[in-house]
Amino acid sequence: MRIYISCDMEGTAGVCSWKQCDPENHDEYPTYRRYMSKEVRAAIEGAREAGATEFLVNDSHSSMRNLLWDELPHDVRVVSGSPKPYSMGEEIGSGADAAFLTGYHAKSGDRDGVLAHTFSDSTVYRVMMNGTECSEALLIAALAGVHGLPVLLITGDRTIVSETLRYLPWAVGVPVKDSIGYYAVNTLTPLAAQAAIRRGARDAVERRAKARPFTFDGPVEMLLETARVENADFIELMPGFERVGGRTVRFRANEYESAYRAYVAAVRLGGLANTVA
Repeated sequence: MRIYISCDMEGTAGVCSWKQCDPENHDEYPTYRRYMSKEVRAAIEGAREAGATEFLVNDSHSSMRNLLWDELPHDVRVVSGSPKPYSMGEEIGSGADAAFLTGYHAKSGDRDGVLAHTFSDSTVYRVMMNGTECSEALLIAALAGVHGLPVLLITGDRTIVSETLRYLPWAVGVPVKDSIGYYAVNTLTPLAAQAAIRRGARDAVERRAKARPFTFDGPVEMLLETARVENADFIELMPGFERVGGRTVRFRANEYESAYRAYVAAVRLGGLANTVA
């Protein structure tokens, strides 16, 4: 059994500040990238105990060069570096049987979500697919579904775990912390979180017979509400996007994968507006 792992960082135990997740921060970031890496390793070890044999890990945070190689088993493959065409879902269709999402976090606009955002807090306020407001976890779960992969495990803050399980009730959720506002948490220690993730991963693989892929049936309508008017100004320049409000653009596609690709492109182009003086 082959597992695909998309690993983010803001949902890692203990993380409550952007500084802890910023590769340019040389004080706290080195510590928390190690915790992120150890949580990924814990998920791999737990899945192995239940019979999984191969792993492809997609480093999905920021520069996407966060994982520490010496913290990972020697026989896994890693997708590293940025930008990637499919971003947090890069190579999700490369032949895996199921997916894990580790270190995930609440979506933009969530009241109870530490560092809550959806790809970019400075560009995206809300994204909806066929009327469903999406987190990063749901966006990637739906992309996995395109390729027939069920998401078996979700780890991160309690807000994203609880929300994801409403849509993917077959998955195992491992909440490692609770939000106390945007910049504070009540959290497990890293070692306790790693132990919980290892148990959760084992249980998730053992329960895989009950899992199924999550999908958005086509045609798909994406509504993207941006953080600022300027972001929407840039995005509407792309063919296929229609401006439907001051900060809202619409994109329609026959199937979800095209809508997801359009979303990634919109976030990147819309983000350029934030660099204009």
